[in-house]
Amino acid sequence: MAHLATLTLLLPLLGFLLILVNGSRMSERAVGVVATSAVGLSFVFAVASFVVLLHGSSREVTVHLFTWIDVGTLQIPAALLVDPLSITMTLFVTGISALIHLYSIGYMRGERDVRKFFLYLNLFVFSMLTLVLANTLVLTFVGWEGVGVCSYWLISYYFDRDSAASAGKKAFIYNRVGDAGMLLAMFLLFSHLHTLTYLTIFHRAGTLSPTIATLTVLALLLGATGKSAQIPLFNWLPDAMEGPTPVSALIHAATMVTAGVYLLVRMSPVLALSSSGRLTIAVIGGATAFVAATIATAQKDIKKVLAFSTVSQIGYMVLAVGSGAYAAAIFLMVAHAFYKALLFLGSGSVIHSLHGEQDMRRMGGLAKYLPWTYPTFLVAWLAIAGIPPFAGFWAKGDVLTNVYAYSKGLWIVGVLTAVLTAYYMSRLFVLTFRGTERFREVTHGSDPHESPWVMTVPLAVLAVLATLGGALALPWVHVDSLAHFLAPTFGYVPPLVAASTAAQWTLALVDVAAALLGLLVAFTIWRSIHESSRYERPFLEHVWHWDDAYDAVIGRPLTRAAQIANDVVEPRLIDGAVAGVAVAVRRSAEGVRKVQSGFVRHYALAMVLGIGVVFVYLVARVG
Repeated sequence: MAHLATLTLLLPLLGFLLILVNGSRMSERAVGVVATSAVGLSFVFAVASFVVLLHGSSREVTVHLFTWIDVGTLQIPAALLVDPLSITMTLFVTGISALIHLYSIGYMRGERDVRKFFLYLNLFVFSMLTLVLANTLVLTFVGWEGVGVCSYWLISYYFDRDSAASAGKKAFIYNRVGDAGMLLAMFLLFSHLHTLTYLTIFHRAGTLSPTIATLTVLALLLGATGKSAQIPLFNWLPDAMEGPTPVSALIHAATMVTAGVYLLVRMSPVLALSSSGRLTIAVIGGATAFVAATIATAQKDIKKVLAFSTVSQIGYMVLAVGSGAYAAAIFLMVAHAFYKALLFLGSGSVIHSLHGEQDMRRMGGLAKYLPWTYPTFLVAWLAIAGIPPFAGFWAKGDVLTNVYAYSKGLWIVGVLTAVLTAYYMSRLFVLTFRGTERFREVTHGSDPHESPWVMTVPLAVLAVLATLGGALALPWVHVDSLAHFLAPTFGYVPPLVAASTAAQWTLALVDVAAALLGLLVAFTIWRSIHESSRYERPFLEHVWHWDDAYDAVIGRPLTRAAQIANDVVEPRLIDGAVAGVAVAVRRSAEGVRKVQSGFVRHYALAMVLGIGVVFVYLVARVG
C-alpha cells in the first residue's frame, strides 16, 4: 500500500519534472503523451491502492514519508492518509484528469506554449492529490495553495488578453480571502487540540467547546466558499472561463472546486459538534445553488452557462454536507465529475468546430455535423438535468432525499433549483445543437467539423460513466454501495429521520417531474431564438449585479483610499515627516558647523574662555 500510494502521488510530479527538464527538446505531441501517461499511470496505481484497501484488514492506512516540521509541540510529518474518502477522491481526480490530458493533446494542437500548458496540468494534478491524500491540515494546505497558483497560471494562459489576465488575478485574490478562513481554522484547532493531524483531531474533537467548534466550522466554511466558489466568493469561477476549455474541465470537474467540499467532508467529526455551523453551511449551499441556477438561465456564452452550472451543483454538495449527508455529497461529486467533464469537453469540441466561437446565438443545428460530440453531449445533458437512469438523477435525488429529512424549506429550494437546472441546460442544448443553423458567418460558409479521435475518445468514455455512474450508490444497494464504503470515514453522522419507502418513491417522482418541467419549458420557449430573447433578463445576465455591488462597496472605496494615500498621505504626511526630520538635522548641523571652524586659534580661545568660566565659578563658590 505504501508504495502504491506514493507512486500515485509522485507520478504527476515526475511528469512535471520531465517536461520541465526536457520539454524544450521534445515535440508538442511527445510532451502531451508524457503528461497524459504520468496521470494515466497514477490512475492505475490508484486503482491498485483501492483494491488493496478494499480487501485489507484496515480501512485507514498512514504512509509516513519523512519528518517535515518538528518545532516544540508542533510536529508535522509528511505523510499520506489512505482511507475510503481519500481513495475515492484520488480515483476520480486521476481518472478524469487523464481523460482531460488526452483530450488536450488534440485541443491544444498548434497553440503556443503547449509544453508550458502540460507542465501546469501535471503540477495541478499533483497539487490536488497532495491535498486529498495528506494526513495533516498543513500538508493539505500545501496542496490547497498549489491548486490555487496553478489555476492562476492556467486561467491567465492567454495572458496577452486583458480579460484573461484580470480573470487570473480575480481568482487568485478571491481564493486568498478563503485561505484566511482555512488558516484561522488551523490556528483554532492547534491552539485547543495541539495537533493538526486528521486522525488525532478527530480523536480529540470532543474536547472542543461549542463556541470554538462553531468558530472552527465557520472558518472552514469560509475556506470552502473561496475554493469551491460559493456565496459570497463565487464570482471568480465564471471569469475563469478565459482559460483553455480543458482547463475549465479540469478545474470544474476533477480538481479545484471540489476541494472545498472535500475539506468540509474530511472535517465532518468537527462539523458534527456544531448544529448552528452545519445549518449555516446548508443555507449557504442552498442559496448558492439557487442563485447560480437563475444566473445560468440568461448567459449567452456556452462556457459561462456551464460555469454557473458548476457553482450551482457545488451548492447542492455543500447543502448535502450541511444536512449531514456526507456520502450523498461525495456521490454527487463523483457523478458531477463524469457529466461536467463531458459537458466542458463537449463544449470544447463545439468551440473547436466553430473556430473559437462561444456565443450560443451563433450556433444551432450542429447535431448533424458532430456525430460523436452530439450524442455524448446528449447524455451529459440528460444526466445533469436529472433524467433517469443517468447518474445525475440518482446523485441529485440522494441529496434531495436527505435534505428533505433535514429541512423542508431547503428541500423546496433544491427542487426549484432542479427545475432551473433542467431548463438552462435544455436551453443550452437547443441553442447549440437544434434549430436553425446560425454559424455560417463564423465558419465563412463551410461546414463545422468533428474533432479528432484524441478528443472524441474521452467523450465516449465519459458518456459511459455519466450513464452508469448511478450504480455506485443505487438506493436499494446497501452492502457494496459508495455510502457503505465511505461510512467508516465520517465517524458520527447527525441522525436524520429516514423517509419511508412510499416517501422515497414520491420524492423520486418529484425529482423526475422537476426535470421534465424544466425540459418542457425550455423546448417550448426556445423554439425560436428571436422570440425568446426576452426571457434573458439583464439582471440575471449581469450576475444579480454582484460584481457591481462589490465594486461599489469594496473596489471603488479602496481605490479612492489608495488614491488619497498616493496623493495626500504619502507626499504630505509620510514624505513631509521624513523631509521635516531631514531639514531639522540639516539646520542643526549648520548651527553646529559654525563652532567647528577648523582653526586652532579658535579652539584655543574657546578652551581659555572655558577654563576662565570654570575658574570664576570655583572662586565664587569658595568665597
